[in-house]
Amino acid sequence: MYPEMKGEMEEVGDMFASMGSFTAAFGMDRLNFGTLLGFYAVECGNILGLGGAFFAALCGIAVLSKEEKEHTAEFLLTHPVSRARIITGKLISVLLQIVLLNAIVFGLSAASIAAIGETVPWKELWLMHLAYFFLQVELAGICFGISAFLRRGSIGIGLGIATMMYFLNLIANITESAEFLKYITPFGYTEGADIVLNGELDTGLVVLGLAFGVIGIVAAYCRYCKKDIQ
Repeated sequence: MYPEMKGEMEEVGDMFASMGSFTAAFGMDRLNFGTLLGFYAVECGNILGLGGAFFAALCGIAVLSKEEKEHTAEFLLTHPVSRARIITGKLISVLLQIVLLNAIVFGLSAASIAAIGETVPWKELWLMHLAYFFLQVELAGICFGISAFLRRGSIGIGLGIATMMYFLNLIANITESAEFLKYITPFGYTEGADIVLNGELDTGLVVLGLAFGVIGIVAAYCRYCKKDIQ
């Protein structure tokens, strides 16, 4: 898309910059949409951020509850393995899927930028994708914990959590009085504008977000190890 639009990006950037709250919601008031970094941070950032969040949420929300929903617990839990080991194996599988997704997307993104004749902004690209990775780990951890409390599974809950977090960040961008929402949603530390302009991630928000994910994982162990499996 970028090579085709590159010649008209300045006009497009001016148009977006004058759209008020819509511009602020996506951080386009602080980025030049006509540059590769600005385009990538806004266009790809929203696609990869939201898409990656859906992927992580779906992986986390189904991995434990599906044993009861699909009646595979009757086979799995009769083997001589502890529930803690089962949870650990499932958690590792979720994390490996997230790592694999990000490795593929990062490689394709860098290769695509080079293929269209642009200089790859390695630092910014790395930081943005690292932020997406942390976001996905956090959401997967939260949904993993919720999955331990479900018996029938619910894709809707996972998608709903990811969508809610996304819109909380948009609200925080639009309204100054709602900036505290940045401490709740993982999308708060994946803002492309902040990463490009500051050249670093907000460590405080990242640590807080990962703490939420860890709490979800701990809750999964506590609940599933004592759960009465139907």
